[in-house]
Amino acid sequence: MPPRDELPDDPLERVLAIMARLRDPRDGCPWDLKQTWDSIVPHTLEEAYEVADAIARRDFDGVRDELGDVLLQVVFYARIAEEEGRFDIRDVSRGLADKLVRRHPHVFGDARFETEADQHAAWEAEKARERAERGEDAAAPGHLDGVALALPALTRAVKLQKRAARVGFDWDTLEPVLGKIMEEFEEVRVEIQAGAPEERIKDEVGDLLFAVSNLARHLGVDPEAALRGTNAKFEDRFRYMEQVLAGQGRRLEDADLAELDGLWEKAKGRWVG
Repeated sequence: MPPRDELPDDPLERVLAIMARLRDPRDGCPWDLKQTWDSIVPHTLEEAYEVADAIARRDFDGVRDELGDVLLQVVFYARIAEEEGRFDIRDVSRGLADKLVRRHPHVFGDARFETEADQHAAWEAEKARERAERGEDAAAPGHLDGVALALPALTRAVKLQKRAARVGFDWDTLEPVLGKIMEEFEEVRVEIQAGAPEERIKDEVGDLLFAVSNLARHLGVDPEAALRGTNAKFEDRFRYMEQVLAGQGRRLEDADLAELDGLWEKAKGRWVG
């Protein structure tokens, strides 16, 4: 570890040295020292979402800063692993570099693919080989294995659907996809009218959301990105209503539903896109 008043000039080496200093058992930061594998995970997920948010807003200065925060998570995990004698950041980098070369034989080797589908098939075959090498596929793997449980639900639904589609469990046209949405919507309506218990209604709403995410997949739309966009529109319109009423010295609670609906329609007229 460099002396307290010295840090490397190379940016990455500087970050690594700072993390080592923060985790120093004698002179480190108390908060950083008490962090564990599990305690950092929520921060990692939050930072990944903040990158996505900055990209969606085309705030590229923000993207740079948020990517730095994601890099911090990687450095933090690697430092803990190094302290435990498991691996270090160079092992992480080496493994990534080797994986990228292996999975791009058409760039770093002599392989040639006629179509993008052929390239994707080769990519998946290499991933399967890597899993088998690690012993993960030793006991007849399922086609849905390996889809991370921690993914956002809509994203995970699409990944599961894509896995199923690889073996032909999919519709070739949009009509049955749309029909499934209508079927699931009707089942939700029936359960509501029947006064079904909350768990039953939740189950049917989940089926409806799964069907809608399948439509998004067939249309080539990322459902997470689509919903983020709708959330942004909702926020913009809702804040417009607040601002209009505030300009009148009033609050949202002071307006009835008819007036709020009118303001909402005006807010929609302001939205471009």
